[in-house]
Amino acid sequence: MRTIACILSLAFCLTFPAFAQKDKRAQTILDAMSKQYKSLKSYQASFTYASAGAGTKESYKGDLTVKEEKFRLLLGGQEVFTDGKTMYTYIKESNEVNVQDFEKGSTSELNPTQIYTIYKRGFDYKFLREQKQDSRTVEVIELTPNRPKSPIATIQISVDKADKSVRNWLIVNKDGKRTTYTITKFTPNANVTDAYFVFDKAKYPGVEVVDLR
Repeated sequence: MRTIACILSLAFCLTFPAFAQKDKRAQTILDAMSKQYKSLKSYQASFTYASAGAGTKESYKGDLTVKEEKFRLLLGGQEVFTDGKTMYTYIKESNEVNVQDFEKGSTSELNPTQIYTIYKRGFDYKFLREQKQDSRTVEVIELTPNRPKSPIATIQISVDKADKSVRNWLIVNKDGKRTTYTITKFTPNANVTDAYFVFDKAKYPGVEVVDLR
């Protein structure tokens, strides 16, 4: 479950510093990005995940669907479902699902429903530059945790200048590990039912259910 744990802990990582202060231009960009995502009823995103450090490399493709406080994440043979109350983590390799209460305010797990507001607490940030990414112009913001014990050194988030969507983000840990997420497809206001965010045991024959509540 390490891959999901990394993503889930990255989570609430979208906030960063640089000068122990909050850069006004960076804040304007981040606020506009946050406002854009909060205006959506739901969204789906396909992305690539790449991580390297300490002699290891990992890369996966993933999909994320968010609706209000509900989300469903597919990555590296694992799926995480939550309806806002219960979280289900399914591991394909062992055909096992762990069930636990979902704590939406927890900062130890990835909560995509809060990922676009997390910068508002615990981090400083500054504007770095504008640059071209494919055919689009993005604005790059660097965030640095203002908590000395944080394992993260910096995070760079690239926001599309035109539509304020997140195009990618790079997390650099203090141990040198580098993790990159790149959005490859984004669908705003996706048509998904609430049932999509609940684990359906009938669709996973022989699954072992481990209830951790």
